[in-house]
Amino acid sequence: MSSLLTASDLSHEQEVVWLEDPESLDYVRQAVDKTKRRNTKPPYARDGRLVGYAVLDEAAEPDPDSGLYRRRVLFVLPHDRDSDPEGVYSEGAPGEAVDPRTIEPKQPGSKTHRSQHGPAAITRA
Repeated sequence: MSSLLTASDLSHEQEVVWLEDPESLDYVRQAVDKTKRRNTKPPYARDGRLVGYAVLDEAAEPDPDSGLYRRRVLFVLPHDRDSDPEGVYSEGAPGEAVDPRTIEPKQPGSKTHRSQHGPAAITRA
């Protein structure tokens, strides 16, 4: 599913649950996945690790065809800056990356100088 989210994609979010401290991450990737449940930790089948997810409110309804809920997941991949600080994203970030400090329920999160350029760029600025 698209990882470039809008507020309408997230209209039934009640809470964002963090599995890791978002303060320790320059950026997280976000996507909307289809899951069986609206309020428990979703399954995670990507490389890397799940760092957070959305819990949906009681008004959220599953897709009538699949019976699955559309929920935001927050994750990082093995080649992301937190695991490989000198790697491909030592400066810059993937398109779906946002600053975890800007994520709130029903809001997609924002790109910031830190998320896009890394802590070294902040020191130079």
